Amino acid sequence: MGIYNCAATLQEALDSLYSQTFQDFEIVLCDDGSSDGTYDLALENANNHSCIKLIRNEFNEGLNKTLNKCLAISEGEYIARMDGDDISLPDRLAIETSFLDKHPEYAIVSTPMIYFDEKGVFGRGKGGYEPGVKTLEKGSPFCHAPCIVRKEAYDKVRGYTESKHLLRYEDYNLWTKMFKEGYRGYVLQDCLYAMWDDRNAFSRRRLRVRINGIYAHYLAHKSLKLSFMAFLRYATRVLIAGVVPRPLYSYIHKNNVSSN
Repeated sequence: MGIYNCAATLQEALDSLYSQTFQDFEIVLCDDGSSDGTYDLALENANNHSCIKLIRNEFNEGLNKTLNKCLAISEGEYIARMDGDDISLPDRLAIETSFLDKHPEYAIVSTPMIYFDEKGVFGRGKGGYEPGVKTLEKGSPFCHAPCIVRKEAYDKVRGYTESKHLLRYEDYNLWTKMFKEGYRGYVLQDCLYAMWDDRNAFSRRRLRVRINGIYAHYLAHKSLKLSFMAFLRYATRVLIAGVVPRPLYSYIHKNNVSSN
């Protein structure tokens, strides 16, 4: 878990891990230069739970570098992701680890997500399929936060690419690199993870972040020889999203999430 200014939600996220039906795991936390009480809360938990490893960045370095620091001190065969404002349902780790145990042909397993905000749940994703390389033309083939990945796959692609030009799209680039190496993944049928999702967040993203997304898709197009027309459609959609009125974009986003 890379944690940053999530003091209001971190305890609930950690509590959802403490209550997992599968308990053979360590929790690796890296505070990415938080300016609120996130680190103090994480330290309090580390003092009370021997399974926690806690490290800290002196300043905000970004999720890609932060997660690589977590990977460097992780000892598990499998690496589970989670964010500090989300919730893992009680059977999440048990079901995902069991899947990888039974299916050595897959290096990645993820799950559909339950989407919620201050008004409650507004959407549920759908699963039960194996994303192919072509899914990268439309977007990320796997939800990042609820995934578990074999450590060997992370090692093979040298973790997350530490480029400022891929911030917010470090996961998309990770899947690009893993697909390039021939790794496969699967999205389970059931929702095992609840994600805090501000429906207006994407429309508020700065132009720099939008350009990062276009760049990440360009790298995937170049590396995996994807459809150039699909790349152009994605780039156009991302740029237009910045000028769509927030109420309209919120409506579109809500309905897209509900239909996934």
